[in-house]
Amino acid sequence: MTQKDIIMKNLGLTEEEADELLKADKAIDKGEKMPFDLTKEQQEIAKSFTKTGTKTKKAPTVYKFEKKKTENVPKAELIKKLEELLNNEGFIDVKIVNAERLISFSNGDNNFEITLTQKRKPKT
Repeated sequence: MTQKDIIMKNLGLTEEEADELLKADKAIDKGEKMPFDLTKEQQEIAKSFTKTGTKTKKAPTVYKFEKKKTENVPKAELIKKLEELLNNEGFIDVKIVNAERLISFSNGDNNFEITLTQKRKPKT
């Protein structure tokens, strides 16, 4: 079944009308002017109908994500006490990796890390 047969069947056109339609499609694909194209005046009128009256250019939205993390003083103090304790007990390379969370140290050939987590208060 050719494209012409499909057009005739689906659109209910005669053979001549289908031929004209195919010729017009090819001409439009090539960018040729057609008798039903809008004139410049008509294009301006159509363009004016598409304007919505809203601003086309908007100022860019500026987001400020400057959220400061609140310090957890009890955790920081506990990490410092752990550092002092580990240093006093003879562990080597004792380092506070994260002031409120992580401390690393070595004991001989073994390397260790302690991660401190604080549980939330249960809801009552």
